[in-house]
Amino acid sequence: MALPRLAVTAGEPAGVGPELIARLAATPLAADLVAITDRDLLARAAARCGLRIALIDDDGTQREYREPGSLRVHHVPLGTEEVPGQPDPRNAHHVLATLAEAADGCMAGRYAAVVTAPLQKASINEAGIRFSGHTEFFAERANADVVMMLASPELRVALATTHLPLGAVPAAITRESLERTLRIVHAELRAKFGIAAPRIAVLGLNPHAGEGGHLGREELDTIIPLLNALRAEGMALIGPLPADTAFVPAQRPRYDAVLAMYHDQALPVLKSEAFDRTVNLTLGLPFIRTSVDHGTALDLAGTGRADPSSLIAAANMALELAAHSA
Repeated sequence: MALPRLAVTAGEPAGVGPELIARLAATPLAADLVAITDRDLLARAAARCGLRIALIDDDGTQREYREPGSLRVHHVPLGTEEVPGQPDPRNAHHVLATLAEAADGCMAGRYAAVVTAPLQKASINEAGIRFSGHTEFFAERANADVVMMLASPELRVALATTHLPLGAVPAAITRESLERTLRIVHAELRAKFGIAAPRIAVLGLNPHAGEGGHLGREELDTIIPLLNALRAEGMALIGPLPADTAFVPAQRPRYDAVLAMYHDQALPVLKSEAFDRTVNLTLGLPFIRTSVDHGTALDLAGTGRADPSSLIAAANMALELAAHSA
């Protein structure tokens, strides 16, 4: 049986991404790994890690076995040679070209999924290119409405809002936005996670989920009416739950995923218990995208000491989702 072809993007050339890919390639992961980046960048990264990696030009054919240490490469040349720890805006177009190939290749069926290493948003913006992140780039490329989810083996958390100042969150929690988000999460839990009847716990926006309106009316005016309407359609929705008790062990068997109202409402719980096993996913795309849940670690770049655990977890989750979606 042919191995699933996983596209892996290296992200910021001066960050730890290329070294993490070299370490991923050294594992016995049962996937045909295709690194979308500069071939020489990978060779230098492998050398810094003390690894011997066989870099093979990708010809698009399928294979049934990958020797650990073997890595196919879709070569996208750098704008200028990397200096570890020092991002260079001259490589911005290289980074964006790797993302475009990954997205287009997934939509064309060349790859089963894409796994992304971290990039440096500031470096791309310094090149005069407006860029807000992987998620937004892939959403625009695929013309799709998307939702950010972070998942560990024990917990899945989707976000109703992402990188907003806390003061801007209440206005962003509208009936329309919540409905769109819940429909995407519900559909993706079925299609990509293979959960036939997903159970989603929805957190309240306010402490104690508003405490009957005494601590805020968003639950009464927006969240509860929407949940009731979607329940009438057959969705299994729990809540709104107070965020301070939603993650206790007794609650977790009740749901398959949690929808949090804002970034720091739930992610500290997830990261504190499973930082090296947490994976960032983009739901709503017409393809599977997983990512590490950490940054470029510029202070570690070039040392060969970066921990590949999150990239390995992201690759394994991509394989699991691809199997459900097949």
